[in-house]
This record gives sequence, C-alpha cells and structure tokens, in this order.
Amino acid sequence: MSTISRSSEKQTFSWFVLGLMASVTFVGILSELVPSGILPQMTEGLGIEESEVGFLVGVYALASAFAAIPVVSATLAFNRKTLLMALLIGFAVSNIVVGVSSSYPVIVAFRIVGGICAGVMWPMIAAYGTRLVPEHMHGKAITVIMSGNTLGISIGLPLMTTVGLAFGWRSVFLVLGAIVAIIAVLSHFYLPVVKGEQLSKSNSPLAVLKMPSMLIVLLLTFLSVAAHYGIYTYITLLVELISFAGGISVALLIFGIGSVISVIVSAKYIDAYLRPLIVLMLAVGAISMAMLLTFKGTLVISHAAFFLWGLAFGPLVTMYQTAVTKQVDEARDIATSVQSSVFNLSIMIATWVGGLLLNCFPASGVKLIVYLSLVCFILAIIIAFQSKRTLRSSRGPSTNL
Repeated sequence: MSTISRSSEKQTFSWFVLGLMASVTFVGILSELVPSGILPQMTEGLGIEESEVGFLVGVYALASAFAAIPVVSATLAFNRKTLLMALLIGFAVSNIVVGVSSSYPVIVAFRIVGGICAGVMWPMIAAYGTRLVPEHMHGKAITVIMSGNTLGISIGLPLMTTVGLAFGWRSVFLVLGAIVAIIAVLSHFYLPVVKGEQLSKSNSPLAVLKMPSMLIVLLLTFLSVAAHYGIYTYITLLVELISFAGGISVALLIFGIGSVISVIVSAKYIDAYLRPLIVLMLAVGAISMAMLLTFKGTLVISHAAFFLWGLAFGPLVTMYQTAVTKQVDEARDIATSVQSSVFNLSIMIATWVGGLLLNCFPASGVKLIVYLSLVCFILAIIIAFQSKRTLRSSRGPSTNL
C-alpha cells in the first residue's frame, strides 16, 4: 500500500476507501448512543436510575471532549492508519467489557475509554479523508465519511435496540464489539497509509482558538449539538411521554429515514451552499421541536415531526466539520479536534442538563428539554444567517453524486 504524503498526494475519490472510513464513524456513533435506545433495559438490568444510564452517554462525551485536543495534538505526527487501528481496538475492548460487566463503576470506566478513542477518531478521520481528495471535494468526502454517523443512528441504533429487546442489553455491546473487530481487519488491509505532520505554533490549538471565524463555527456547533442531543439522549422517554404510535423502534426508523435523505442531498450541495444548508437544517429542527410541543402525540403530526427532526439531524456533523476545513489550510486534525471537543462537551452539558430537569421536574422534565432544544435552534439560526464570510462556499468545480 503506497504512502500518501502532503507533498505528493494522490487526490482521487475512492468510494470504497471513504465508505470503509464511514463504517468507522458508523460504529463510533453507535458506541456512544446505544445506551439511549436500551435505556429501560439497562436501568432494570443494572438496578440503576434512568439518569445514570443517561450519564453513560454523557461521560462518554465528556471523555471525548477533554481527550480530543491534547491526544490529537500528541498523536499528530503518527501515521494516520496506525493511529486509526489503535482506536478501533480501543472501541472493541470498551464495548466488550461493558457487555460482560455487572459493575457500574467498571462500565463507566470503559465508557471513558471508548470516549477517549472517539475524541481522537472524529477529528482525525475527517482530516484523513480530506487529504485523499481535491479541495473542492472536501465537503463531499466528509459527507461520505460522516454518513456512517447518520446510518448508525438511522439503521444501526434501531437494529441494536431491536437486538437488545430480543436478546438483552448485553448482547448489543458484544455484537458491536465484534463488528468493530471486523472493521479493524478490513482497515488494516485496505486503508491507505498517510503520514502525520508536526505540531507547530501556527497550527496549535491556541492558534485555532484565536481565529474569529473558528469561534463562530464553535458556537454554532455548541448550540446545534445541544439542540439535538439534549432531547435525543432521552428519546425513549419522549416517545413514552407522547404515546408515540409504534414505540421507540418506529420513532427511530422514521427519524433515520429523514436523516438518510438529508445526508444524500447535502452530499450534493454542501460545498456550494454551505450556509443556506446550515440555516435550512436548523430551521427544520426548530420546526420539529415546535410541532412536538404544540401537537404532542397527535398521530400523523408526531410522525412528521420525527421525520423533520431526522432531516435536520442528518448532516449535523458534516456541516460543521466542513465549515472547519474552510477556516484552515493545514493541521486540520487540530482544528477539527477543537471542534470535536466542543461537539462532545455540548453533548455532555445537554445530557447533564436534561438529567437535571428530569430529576427536578419528574412530570414535565422531558417537555422542558424540548423547549431548551427549541431555544438553542433559534439562537443558532440567527448566528448562522449572519455568518456569510465564515460559512462561505468552496472554490472549484461543483460536485455531483
């Protein structure tokens, strides 16, 4: 397998290679979110509170947030393929241990291990992929890679939830660990070798944080992620609250269909219409939250609301990682690690606030979380609409699927 360096980069668009990278993000998002889909089963099986299962998502995100910048900086010079292999091993071990353990502290500890791996994986794999394609195809490459995130939520999470209902919550983590192991083997044989790069003052996290445009992207990331994940972490409770016809499996399916559709559309238009896409997706998300609040469990409308929410969610990761790549010319791993830290910190904060609302207001906590999401969506819309220079379009030929 040939080595691809910065000076002599073979810039071709390989669907297979980028698709294999998408399988990594597929298991990455599943590793983070599976407790949300099997929340009642884990609560009963481990004898803990619902908020403690929610904490397993939050602590994973917290570990990702705090690990991303220092660990990505420390491993910047490492070969990208070698680093990814190590991260996949970490994902596999983390899930398998959670699947066999009955100790809540041990489960928390290995959720932290998985979170650290995710904190490095999310920023590095996007930068890894953009180094394999021309600049005007960066958005498309990131969209393909991050489609694993959407497919994980739209297909993987409902499937894993079904597995959990049929065979117990432990089977979910064991199956996931096995899938990660298979992906690691395929990655060893088929992913290209890409050299790392040296960390310097010009590409350090501090230099990134001094860029006003990056601060805007980070603020948008924080608000958008809080808007989605604050309520998504407790989606099972939302479904129960509104007596959603079909239950959690149907809700996740409808949500997932919307996500897949939006990812397909965004892959075609993200490079040329980044700001309009972001504003549109935020607006759709706000509308879905307003529908859930206004019409509660009304049959057709509640299903439409979940579909619209899925539409808004699909390109979430892609939109802001693409925005980050437009702000920097080198060390995209570092820039995306900063963005990834904010992304995961936002998940942690949103999950914590959501758990706090559930504990303090048992009767109305879920509804208050939806209100909080709506407020975050509206604030993000205002900021994105005003950010014409930051959310600029790519130069170069347009891309089509």
